[in-house]
Amino acid sequence: MRTFVLLMCLAVGCLAQVPHTCRSPPLLTGALSVANEKFYANAKYTYDAMLKRIRFKEIGSYENKTFGVDALLLFREGVMYTINHRNKTCKKERLKREDFHPMEIPADAALLGQVILGSSSGPGQGLLVNTWYGEVATPSGEDKWMSTFAEFGCIPVSSTYYTDKTGWILTTFFNIVVGITDPQEFFPPKFCQDAKLDETAEAANFYSIFKNLTKYS
Repeated sequence: MRTFVLLMCLAVGCLAQVPHTCRSPPLLTGALSVANEKFYANAKYTYDAMLKRIRFKEIGSYENKTFGVDALLLFREGVMYTINHRNKTCKKERLKREDFHPMEIPADAALLGQVILGSSSGPGQGLLVNTWYGEVATPSGEDKWMSTFAEFGCIPVSSTYYTDKTGWILTTFFNIVVGITDPQEFFPPKFCQDAKLDETAEAANFYSIFKNLTKYS
């Protein structure tokens, strides 16, 4: 009987531990959806935090016009490829190396709460998650964000980000696999070999993928 009580106390103690900020596994493959009032998209992504590179393939709708984007961001090399498979062409831009941010909850984030998504009635019926909040100082003011990550494994579940320009943008993550299922995703197609880098143009960042979306419609 004392053994049973001890095990119950240990179990309760584990569940009662205060959640800690965390960083996701460095290699991930998965899918996500992104939406705000004017914009909706589904994307597949391949993420490598060790070598600081992301492949992003997206189909969506912007102001009632559909578009498709295939982008390869190589932050260590400082290069971004925007790939057009229909025309077999590539746009090669300088990329801001410092703009790579790993999937993580920063140490200064505020914990909003811990809940179970789904049900706690039986094994495998629910997912224990933590929701965090933070603010980021920018030249135009302060951006706000709120993110939910799984307690075990630090896998992203959802994130909302607010700027005065865009309003709230909701990102939902799903079908995530820990690891890289296809390493070739991080290499541009052969027809990109002749793409010329414009050294005089302003360096791109992650959000450069989404400017001029109507070009891809």
